[in-house]
Amino acid sequence: MPDPHDADAIRTALAEIASLLAPAHPAVAEEALRAHDSPHEYVGAFGDRLAGRGIDEPVDDLAWIALIDALDAHGLLAEFDWKEDAQEIRDRLRQLESRPSVAPWVLFEADETLLPTEKFLHACGRRYREIGAALAVLDIGSDCYPVVGLRAARADELTALAARAGFSVQHLGVGRRGR
Repeated sequence: MPDPHDADAIRTALAEIASLLAPAHPAVAEEALRAHDSPHEYVGAFGDRLAGRGIDEPVDDLAWIALIDALDAHGLLAEFDWKEDAQEIRDRLRQLESRPSVAPWVLFEADETLLPTEKFLHACGRRYREIGAALAVLDIGSDCYPVVGLRAARADELTALAARAGFSVQHLGVGRRGR
């Protein structure tokens, strides 16, 4: 866990995560950094968005939540409920701007679509890995799965950056957790 007093290191890590996951969308970094630098101002500006998460004042992980919400707003993240339908998961992953150019869905076996949400997400992660892509959950300590797509070769970089910022990433389909 990073030193909570090392705000510059956390800020730098958040900016690098945003650059990794949203290279064409500088607004993602701007939102996360605004939440980090001026949490009260951020809550005032994004109160409606945060209300859906039950947040009405600054919280410790506000910058992480801001990053997730900004990624979602730019089509770079899909958030799934713990009991999401497999078809809904596939449909929303297909809409991600960061989806792979080769669709992994043809690799699925019919019985995989009957799995519970977490197991189905791991099956998706395994299929993505087979074509050089990766899926990762940006952990917010709840029963939902905020999922991002990225190149598999950069998955460890995401884990390291998240750890530097004090947050956790779970890579789907590989059975490891980053913290």
